[in-house]
Amino acid sequence: FVFTFLFLSVDGVFLLQLRVCVFMYLFLCVYVLLPPPLSVLSLSFIHSFIHSFNRDNCCGKMSGEKEEGFVELNESFEATPFWTAVLTYLNYSLLFLFGKLRDFMRKYNFEQSKIPVESEKMMDFPPLYRDFESFFTRNLYRRIRDCWNRPICSVPANKLTLVERKSDDYGWTFKKTGEKNEYINLGSYNYLGFAESSGSCAERSISSISKYGISTCSSRSEGGTSKLHQELEEMVATFVGKEAGMVFGMGFATNSTNIPVLAQKGCLIISDELNHTSLVLGCRLSGASIKVFRHNDMKHLEHVLRENIIQGQPRTHRAWKKILIVVEGVYSMEGSLVNLPGVIALKKKYKAYLYLDEAHSIGALGKTGRGVVEHFGCDVRDVDIMMGTFTKSFGASGGYICADKCVIDALRAYSHGQHYATSMSPPIAQQVLSSMGTIMGTINKGDGERRIKALARNASYFRQLAQQMGFIVYGNNASPVVPMLIFNPAKIAATSRMFKNRGVAVVVVGYPATPIVESRVRFCVSASHTREELDHTLRVLDEVGTILMMKYSQRYKSQSFEALKDTADAMWKELS
Repeated sequence: FVFTFLFLSVDGVFLLQLRVCVFMYLFLCVYVLLPPPLSVLSLSFIHSFIHSFNRDNCCGKMSGEKEEGFVELNESFEATPFWTAVLTYLNYSLLFLFGKLRDFMRKYNFEQSKIPVESEKMMDFPPLYRDFESFFTRNLYRRIRDCWNRPICSVPANKLTLVERKSDDYGWTFKKTGEKNEYINLGSYNYLGFAESSGSCAERSISSISKYGISTCSSRSEGGTSKLHQELEEMVATFVGKEAGMVFGMGFATNSTNIPVLAQKGCLIISDELNHTSLVLGCRLSGASIKVFRHNDMKHLEHVLRENIIQGQPRTHRAWKKILIVVEGVYSMEGSLVNLPGVIALKKKYKAYLYLDEAHSIGALGKTGRGVVEHFGCDVRDVDIMMGTFTKSFGASGGYICADKCVIDALRAYSHGQHYATSMSPPIAQQVLSSMGTIMGTINKGDGERRIKALARNASYFRQLAQQMGFIVYGNNASPVVPMLIFNPAKIAATSRMFKNRGVAVVVVGYPATPIVESRVRFCVSASHTREELDHTLRVLDEVGTILMMKYSQRYKSQSFEALKDTADAMWKELS
């Protein structure tokens, strides 16, 4: 500890890393002395710091060295301030200690216990409840559960109406108060503003019910394929520039049920460390060997490719049947874009296949809304499998996969999503047809272009002003997802509640969905947001950030929104 305090008083990047290493060493030393879950917390501490420094170093190289596949991503991943990280871990440590105390009191009936317990008859079987996960849920998550699962009773447009709730037992149960209030909505995926209860798209969907009904009541391979599904598959394939397409009723299942068809035992899947859970599940269900590379680190991706091509399959060392690189277009928790030119360059060099998940980028990026491929000016033929969802930019639900016809034919024959899941609801299919037709300009000419430009303007405006006010904001300037770092666990609930009290509905995210030191509030900007709504949200952000002392940035000095009013006017004019 003496050495630690000596290093804490020294400045400089090298010595900062050195004193972090000393601090991590101390945690590792006491790991053997700490009982769970504090031992788990100490390991999470070490992993988070390593992850943070790896990402910072990676971003620095990408912005400096000109390598094969280099592209200027224009992304921001400001490092966590050292003392902020230390205080965050201290807060989590205190929460865990009080959690253990509460569990002790419940065990000996000093406090009423509502937690589920294993039946005595089942004690010889594997436990249904994981000790650490249930500990975290009942002692940390439960007390701030009012920040999530809020029921709505309106269209999730630029504004939404929430059904108000209250809890008399600290988050164990909730009761409706009977009140309904309207809030500015920055929590829903409604990038192009097609989540509407009126207008041509809504009217077309309503009229389709009279002809096709609500549901097909069957899977696609039996009696669940209508004319709408066929038209939609043709339109999606044309829109993304592929030979054929296939649509599914659920975006999550589009990944989890189709990746096992594309890769099996004897294949190698190389996955970005920040890939969505649906991709992770699909990869695990495939039976293929899985390797992970650091997010957008092309050197590490090439290292993983080279090493595994040389080594071959485990034990036999035979050549891999297939190598599939799996990435996303926009990473929804980070607001980051994939380095697609770099990935394509390595994919060609090592003769691998590329699976691109465009759930958050299709419709939202590119001059004509055709996603991250158009954004970077890449050739769509270089992406073997193109996946996307209709939830984010099209005001609907479900997903699609587009590829060469032979690939789509194989998916139709073997995909569980084709044979065992009910097909997409006809009015949903009509909603996608209408919204995609609007983007392509075949209906409501000019409206799609207006929405795409409005989204790009709103996202850039909101992100840049949040940064200039002194907040740490992650991601790419083109991303409609704007994550702002909160860090401290107590500020997760405070941020959500204070925004709600000021008329803004936002989504807050913390551990274990993010690294333990990187809790955040995630703003989802929409084309339907007006400048007045964005400015009101920025004023609230300024007020809440000042009260909770969340202006952590060391790149930008802390400023109020009012002090940036002239800058905001000039920025809005330039972006418009």
